Parts: sequence; C-alpha cells; structure tokens
Amino acid sequence: MKLNLITQKWTALFPGDLSGNTMQRQTPDVLFCSVKPAEFTGAELIDFNENLAEEIGLGRLEDDRAFLAAQDLPDHVSSYATAYAGHQFGNWAGQLGDGRAIYAGEIINENQQTEIQWKGAGATPYSRNADGRAVLRSSIREYLMSEAMFHLGVPTTRALSLSKTGEEVIRDIQYSGNPQKEQGAVVVRTAESFLRFGHFELLSARKQDDLLKELADYTIKNFFPEVSSENNSEKYIDWFQAICDRTLKMIIDWYRVGFVHGVMNTDNMSVLGLTIDYGPFSMMDGYDLEFTPNTTDLPGRRYAFGKQGQISHWNLATLANAIFPLIDDAEVLEKILDDFGKQFWVKHDKMLADKFGFDEVLKEDEKFFTEWQQMMQDLRLDYTLFFQKLEKPISEIKTEDFKDAFYHHLNESELGKLSDFIKKYQARKLKNKISEPESLERMSKTNPKFILRNYLLFEAIQEAENGNYEMFFKLKKALENPYENLYPEFNQKRPSMYDNQTGSSQLSCSS
Repeated sequence: MKLNLITQKWTALFPGDLSGNTMQRQTPDVLFCSVKPAEFTGAELIDFNENLAEEIGLGRLEDDRAFLAAQDLPDHVSSYATAYAGHQFGNWAGQLGDGRAIYAGEIINENQQTEIQWKGAGATPYSRNADGRAVLRSSIREYLMSEAMFHLGVPTTRALSLSKTGEEVIRDIQYSGNPQKEQGAVVVRTAESFLRFGHFELLSARKQDDLLKELADYTIKNFFPEVSSENNSEKYIDWFQAICDRTLKMIIDWYRVGFVHGVMNTDNMSVLGLTIDYGPFSMMDGYDLEFTPNTTDLPGRRYAFGKQGQISHWNLATLANAIFPLIDDAEVLEKILDDFGKQFWVKHDKMLADKFGFDEVLKEDEKFFTEWQQMMQDLRLDYTLFFQKLEKPISEIKTEDFKDAFYHHLNESELGKLSDFIKKYQARKLKNKISEPESLERMSKTNPKFILRNYLLFEAIQEAENGNYEMFFKLKKALENPYENLYPEFNQKRPSMYDNQTGSSQLSCSS
C-alpha cells in the first residue's frame, strides 16, 4: 500500500497533548492526544478490502499486514485519539473521546480526503477504565455490516481490513457478571471524516468558542462543498441546514432497509450524516416499531426502530445548542429543526411510496400507510420479505404468498387482515400513472433481496471463532449485490431457534 500518502492535518491544525500518556483522564484545552497502539505479537490478517483500498488511493495489499494490525507504523505516522463529548441515553456524559479508536491520519486522493483509524488497537486517554481492545465477534459485525450498508446505498463509514490480534480479551457480553475470554481483533475503518456531534458539544460545554469556530470552519471547508466558505454568519446557518439534510437522508435510508442502530447517542452521530459506530445494531426481522436490539436500552427503548426519526431530531437540537455561539439566532435554528420534523414525514412517505411501487404520494396515502403499519405491527410480518412478496404484477398477489414472512401461525382473523390489505393495495396501485413494469423496477431498486440479518452474522461468528471463515466470505460476497437474489439461502426469515439467542436477537453495547 502507498502508506506515504498518509498525512496528519488534524494534528497540525488543532491543539493536542503530545505526551503519549494513555492514562485515562480529562484533557482540557486539546482536541487530541498522541497514542501508540498496543503491541500484538500474533496478529493475523483475515480480510483486506482491496476495492476500497483502490478507491481511496492506497492501492493493493503487498507487505503491509503489520500496519493493518496497527504494528510497525511508518516513521511519519504519529497515531492519535480525539476528544469529544456527548449525551448518552439522553443524559449529558461530559468528556468521552476515542476509547477504542486510534487514528493513523488521512489520505488525500484526487481532492478526496479519507480518514483512517484502527478500532481495537489499544487504550487511549479516553478509554474510561477500559482496555481499548475489540473482540473478533464485534469486529466481524462492524466489518461486514458497514460494507453491507454501503452496498445498500446507505451513507456509512467503511471497513478496510480485519485482523486477529492473537490476544485474548475479557468481555461480559450481557453485563451479567459472567465475563468470558474472547479472541481479540482490529478493524481498520475509513470515512471522509469521523467528526461527531460530540466534538462540537465538547468545545461548547468548555466555552472554547474560538476553537469551536476553528473546528466548524475546518469542517465546512473540507467536507461541505454545498456550503459557502466565506467568512460570514450565514455560512454556519447553511452548515447546520446541510447537517440536518444529510442526517435526514441517512435516517430515511435506515427505515427503507430496516436498519436499527441501537445506540443513537450524540457521540455516535456523524456530522457528515454517516452511519457510524456499529455496536448493538440489527436489521429488522419481524416488523415492530418498538424493536431495539440493545438490551442496554430496555425497558424504555429510547432507540427503538420507530423512534429513530424522533431521536435524530433530538440529537440535532443538542447540536444546535452546541453551535449556537456561532449563530446566535435561536429563531432560525428552531425553524430549521421544525422544518426537519416536517420534511421527515414527507421523505418518509416518499420512501414508502417507492417501496410499494407508487409513482407519487397521494393525499389518501397517509391513511393507507397508517393502516399498513398497524397491520404489520399486529401480524409481525417480516419487513424485508413482505415487500419482496409484493414485487409481482398486482393481479398475481395472493395471501398465501406471504406464508414465508410469518413468524407465527396466523389465525383466520389475522389472515383476513392481510387479505383485506392486499385488496386495498391492488386498488391503490391501479391509480399509478406509470406502467406495471416501471412500478416493479422502482420496487426492485428500493427493496433489498439480501439484508445482513443478525442470525447470519451469529453463524459466521461462531464458525470464525473456530477458525472457519467460509460463511464470513460467503456473506461478504452476498452483501455486494443486495438488490439481486443471488443467495436464496440467505433470503429467509430468522429461524425460530434464534428467537432469544444472545448475539443474534439480543445484544448489548459491548457487542
């Protein structure tokens, strides 16, 4: 790889602690601390994303396996971790920072910046009494899921490589007081930037307004070409509007494919509108607005599937408070936030219209969508399979087609609800102005045939922990073409044997 392309703009532009001290502590007045990754004597590369490496300008893998495991760094690479803050489950948590992430720097390739960081390479000052390590289980989940989201067309961070460290790491997956040894691993992940809402919250909370302005100007100049970089107060308003627009697109895409993040704390929200920090996530199996994969979020389900739009709005409000010193106009910020709430439902209904194959959203569709949602909630049909069963000429759709999407035996009354809905759908679709083939094409581009379900990840992880990566590589191949049914064996509802399986249907923040 062309490791000489790695630069370090962040450390050159912002104040930092260069001591290299990894003791967990408060780091006032700095935005980063220099950190050396831990030493791993038994590191082993599992996979390298050659396509991504070519895209960002690093080239093909040659003899840089050590670098991918955060070992034998080039002399010009001084690794570091950044400081940020955040609200966790609605409560102010103060300083947080990169507790398991260590930056190598960024690559500038054809005017495109890509930041590179290791996840799981050791402790930092922000590890909060943790070890900074990651386990193979969670690393496989992030590596595969971030790439799955990319191929689904959802804004996301991406994964460059996955390596085992050769260490054993202690984790209590369910916080049950029963920790177990697990295999350690490191993921190299990339993004145009890993800047979070929390980076700005930290500076605002510390009343470091000059540094807040510097960070905002850096962010606008490098990552928001749609915003004028002229030095005037309007640019910060336009910038916040752009953040809201990008966040809205990401959340609507989550609903489109059935993704549940599981821990939408403000420190896990990307300013660039990217899906970031894959922890207790899940793709939706049976439709349930109250579903959360995160056992840490029970019983309140703050971050449940149906609340992701509401929570993104709440998180944007906290960001508005953080950057208020740059704008000093509560009215304009309130209007942008109010418009976000209105636009959410406009975009949400347009997304649903595309999933159903409608050419436009009619006034009557609000009732149609509400009735559909209630039916799905009552019958708990598989979200992805339901739309696949609709993807045929309307005259050919039959109630019995949906049996593969049932998670329980439907009684006569429940079958009647489904049958009644199908009739309403057939009647509604006749109002399309586009042809049936055009409608089906719209559906095929919107509704995935492959989603990376938790039970599939669970099976791949079980095999990988025993040294077998066949399932891992098969899933990696399948996720590259999610809108084609190339792997019918993966295009199935979750088997009942996994209904209450830890690591499949139930996860925690340590996942």
